[in-house]
Amino acid sequence: MKIKIFVLALGFATAMSAMGANRMEKYHEPFAIDSQWEDYYPGKVNFRITSPETAGADIYRRIIPDPDKYISDNARRVLQTLYFSPEDKIPQIKVIDYVVRDFDGVSYKSGGGDRVRIDYSTGWIERSFVDNDTLRLDYETRGVIYHELTHAYQLEPKGCGTYGDGGEYWAFIEGMADAVRVACGCFEQDFASKDRPRGGSWRNGYRTTGYFLYWLQLNKDENFIRKFNASAAELDTWSFDAAMKHVLGDRPENSVDNLWDEYQKAIGDK
Repeated sequence: MKIKIFVLALGFATAMSAMGANRMEKYHEPFAIDSQWEDYYPGKVNFRITSPETAGADIYRRIIPDPDKYISDNARRVLQTLYFSPEDKIPQIKVIDYVVRDFDGVSYKSGGGDRVRIDYSTGWIERSFVDNDTLRLDYETRGVIYHELTHAYQLEPKGCGTYGDGGEYWAFIEGMADAVRVACGCFEQDFASKDRPRGGSWRNGYRTTGYFLYWLQLNKDENFIRKFNASAAELDTWSFDAAMKHVLGDRPENSVDNLWDEYQKAIGDK
């Protein structure tokens, strides 16, 4: 009986160790900042907590003791994902107003030009801190920052409508933000993960488009996200189809519909 109990205990310990390893793999440390970006100035961070009485505000203060550095370093990770070097044509952000406060929702970016604002919900912080899981909260908070700061630094396509019409401009803006989040490791990079929506269209934006763009980077061009971002400045009349052919070559197989079909088959959705 003692031997049986020992074997069961050993099996349980091994399983728990594997679970811990899987958890650490998912909630990994942030990717390294490339040396060329280490001294890049992403803009002055004005950090404020305007709902200090909330549990979410208290959690944020305890988990992220140096928010200015936290936000600036994650801005550099976004920039190195979107651009080849600091010499590229990058929107010059002078001020990042980052506000932690109580509101319904998760986070959003507002402002424009050289000053942007990001609001982050204390309620979402509380929900992300389930079971007092510090790694999970950091993983989610970084993911939200990656998405919102992509909106600050990404280029904007021309001649393809507006954000409000929900067309290709909108799909580019929101798809790129989640593509950067996936590429930076704050959505699971496994295409079988529940993080990736099934089916849909490249027009759907957010994660549906984001995972598609990340797949193109893995399978078509290792610099795809950078080149796709640059296409917004390089094409006078932008479209997903024109951008795909601009980056990958002007051939029928590189139409956005053909690439989407290839992607859907490759990941098993079709």
